[in-house]
Amino acid sequence: MPPSPSLSGDSGHAPLTSLGGVGPALAETLGRLGLREVQDLWFHLPLRYEDKTHVLPIADLRPGDRAQVEGRVEAVERGFRYRPQLKVLISDDSGRSLLLRFFHFRKAQIDQFAVGARILCFGEVRYGAQGLEIVHPQYQRIEADEAVVVDELLTPIYPTTEGLGPKRLAGVIGKALSRLPPDDRLELIPEDIGRPLNLVSLREALLYVHRPPPDTNLGQLGTGRHPAQQRLAFEELLTQHLTLRRMRAAVKRRRAPALKSAGTLRDRLLDALPFALTGAQHRVAKEVARDLSRAHPMLRLVQGDVGSGKTVVAALAALAAVESGYQVALMAPTELLAEQHLRNFRAWLEPLGLEVVWLAGKVQGRARKAALERANGGAHVVVGTHALMQEGVAFSKLGLVIVDEQHRFGVHQRLALRDKGAEADLVPHQLVLTATPIPRTLAMSAYADLDVSSIDELPPGRTPVHTIALSNSRRGEVIERIHAACAEGRQVYWVCTLIEESEQLNAQAAEVAHAELTAALPDLAVGLIHGRLKPREKQAVMDAFKAGELAVLVATTVIEVGVDVPNASLMVIENSERLGLAQLHQLRGRVGRGAIASNCVLLYQGPLSRLAKERLQVMRETNDGFRIAEKDLELRGPGEVLGTRQTGQLQFRIADLTRDAHLMPEVQRVAEAMMKNHPARCERLIERWVGDAARYVHA
Repeated sequence: MPPSPSLSGDSGHAPLTSLGGVGPALAETLGRLGLREVQDLWFHLPLRYEDKTHVLPIADLRPGDRAQVEGRVEAVERGFRYRPQLKVLISDDSGRSLLLRFFHFRKAQIDQFAVGARILCFGEVRYGAQGLEIVHPQYQRIEADEAVVVDELLTPIYPTTEGLGPKRLAGVIGKALSRLPPDDRLELIPEDIGRPLNLVSLREALLYVHRPPPDTNLGQLGTGRHPAQQRLAFEELLTQHLTLRRMRAAVKRRRAPALKSAGTLRDRLLDALPFALTGAQHRVAKEVARDLSRAHPMLRLVQGDVGSGKTVVAALAALAAVESGYQVALMAPTELLAEQHLRNFRAWLEPLGLEVVWLAGKVQGRARKAALERANGGAHVVVGTHALMQEGVAFSKLGLVIVDEQHRFGVHQRLALRDKGAEADLVPHQLVLTATPIPRTLAMSAYADLDVSSIDELPPGRTPVHTIALSNSRRGEVIERIHAACAEGRQVYWVCTLIEESEQLNAQAAEVAHAELTAALPDLAVGLIHGRLKPREKQAVMDAFKAGELAVLVATTVIEVGVDVPNASLMVIENSERLGLAQLHQLRGRVGRGAIASNCVLLYQGPLSRLAKERLQVMRETNDGFRIAEKDLELRGPGEVLGTRQTGQLQFRIADLTRDAHLMPEVQRVAEAMMKNHPARCERLIERWVGDAARYVHA
C-alpha cells in the first residue's frame, strides 16, 4: 500500500530525473552515491564546511587553516625535474607572500597566472620548503578594477564521486531542497512521542545544515553539536536502532544446522600447533562452539587486536563444522588478506586430511573450473575473496560462513554468500572477525544484533611498536631516518591520510608524497599504492614490497588491514591528527609483526586541537587496542571504531555514537513506542535513512 501523502510528501519519492538539469547520465552518476530519489538528496549531508564569506590577509594565515586569500602574482615558475610542476607566488597588502603549487595543470591555466594578475584562491595552508603554500587551491582570476565578491553562506562540502564536481552536486541538492514539503508532511516521529524532546523541526534542521548562515558557530557545527545536527542525529540513531531490532528478530526466526562434534579434529590441531592458545582464545573458542551446537543461526563477532590469534579460533570453528559433515566458506575483503588465511588454513588443516580450496578473482581458467567443482563436490573449506559470492559458485552442504573485516563488504555480499548455503529452511552459521576492538559500551548500543566475543590477550613474543609524534616541520629528519632504516635492510611504510570527499584527492596526496620521497631518496626504490589503482596493479605493488624489491611504500589507507610484511619496521603516518584512534592503531599494526624493534612516526600539522593532542598522546602511551578503543569513546573521536555494520553500508552520515550517547535512552523510548503504535512510520524511517540497504534489514 503506498504511503499516505499526508505523511511523506510525494515530492520526496520522485526520481532524480524529475529535477531540472538531471538527465539519465547524471542520474546514473548520482546513483553511485546511493542517490535515486529526491529525498535521498535531502539526507545527503555535508562532510564539512568551507568559510568563503571573507578574505584573510596572507600575514594572518596559519598552517592547517582552510582560508580564502586575495593576492597579486609576483612570479611564476614551471619545473620538470621529477614531474611537471607549476609554482605561482602571490602577495597582498599585508606584505607577505604565499606559494600556490600545482602538479596537474593545463597551458590555459598557466596563461591565467600572468605576473601582476589578481587571484582569489581558497585551500589548506601548509608548510612547504619555501614557507607557507597551498597545493592545488581553488582559484579564480579577478580583473584589475573588479570588486571581490565573497559568499553569503558557508559552503557545504558533500561526499562525491568520480565525474561529479562539488559545485554540480551542490546545485542538484539545492534544487531538491526547493521541493522540501512542509513540516507536517515531512515528520515521521509522531508529535505526541517526540514532544518531550524539544527538537527543532526536521525541515528547519535540513535547511540549516545544507545552508548555514555566515554567523554560524563553526566550532559547534564542526563537532556536530549544533541543535540542527542533533535533530538529524536523533532520527538517524532511531533508524539504526529500529533496523538492528528488526534484524535480530529476523535472525531468531531462522534455523541452522546444529554442529555438534566430538572435538577429535580440534584436539589433533591443538596438539600439532607450535604454540599454546591464550586463555582468551580458549574462552572465545568455547563461546563459538556453544553457538554452533544450537539449531539457531550463530551471528557472532569475534574481535581482537592485531595479532591476538582470531584466525586460530576461526579454524577451530571450521573443524567443528567439518566434523559435523558440513562445509566452511571463509571470505576476506582483499586477496592479500585472503591469501594469509589460505596459508594458515592449509598449514593447519591439510595435515589433518582436510581439503582447503582457493577461489579468488585471479584464479582463472582450468584452476577456477577445478576449484568450482571441488566446492560443489564437498571440499571441506573454501577460502577466497568476494569471488566466493559470484554466480556459478555453489556448495554442496555449507554450514559455516566466516567473514573477516566484514565492514569492507556490503551486507548484500555477505547475504549472497549465506544464501549459497540455504538448504530447505536452514541457513549457515556466521562468524565475523574484526581487528578493530569495540568497547563494551558501544557494543551494547551499536551491535544489538550481534553477540560479541573479545580476545583481549596478546600471545607472548610480539614486539611492541615505539611511537613518536613529530611536527611536519621536522619532515626532513623523518626522511633521513627512513634512509638509515633502509640502509640496514629494513622497509618502510609512508601513509597519506588525506580525509577528503574524493578518492581522486586521496590519490593525489599520495602522488605528491611519492614524488617528494623519490626525489629525496634517489638510491631507494619507492612504490606507490592507492585506491584508484586497478586490483591487479595494487597486487603487483604489494607483491614487490613483500618480496623486498621496494624499500619504501607510499600508500593511502588501503593498507590498513591485512598486510603482513615482517621486515617492515618503520611506519610514517602523515596528517595523523586527522584520524581517529582506531584507524591510527590499525595502521600502526602493519609494523611490529616480526621480532625486529619497530617504530611508528605520527607526522602532524600544527597547531593541534586539544582532541588531536590527546589522541596522539594515547598512541604514544599504549599499544593496547582495547584501551585505545575505550579512549576513542572518551575523547568523542570520529567513531572509526564503528566499522562492522550489519546493515551493509550504513555508515553514519551525521550521528556519532560516542558524541551522541546521551540521546540513546530517548532513542530507545521512542523506538519502543513507534514499533508498538506506528509500524508503518518505522518502515519509512528505515527507507529514508538506509535507502538501498533497507531491503536487507529483513535478512
